Amino acid sequence: MYKEIYLVDDEDLVNTVNAIHFRRMGMEDRVKSFTNPELALDDLRYRDDPNKKTLILLDINMPEMSGFEFLEFMMLEEFPESNEVLLVTSSESDADKEEAEKYGKYVKEFITKPLKIEHLEDYLQSYNK
Repeated sequence: MYKEIYLVDDEDLVNTVNAIHFRRMGMEDRVKSFTNPELALDDLRYRDDPNKKTLILLDINMPEMSGFEFLEFMMLEEFPESNEVLLVTSSESDADKEEAEKYGKYVKEFITKPLKIEHLEDYLQSYNK
């Protein structure tokens, strides 16, 4: 089970909707919400236990730092694989999907917005054993 859940999207409304999904599943106490990906990355860097099993819902297109730049920092800084990323984005671009595959160490799914609670429940049942 995930110890922490990071919602990283520059649109606060998207984070709010996703937080509601987790609240409906009784997991709201694990959610941290960020509209600035740089702050989320800093929070991940300086946790007490960097190996905590963590789910990160990450947007691709953000003004401060793209989701791919975020993932690049994760790779360069050798974040543990206990950090699992779901890319949740408005992009349907094949190029973005191919780019996401480069970060397969972390990226578990590429999901087109809006994220539906059923998709999240299915993911949690299959990957979170």
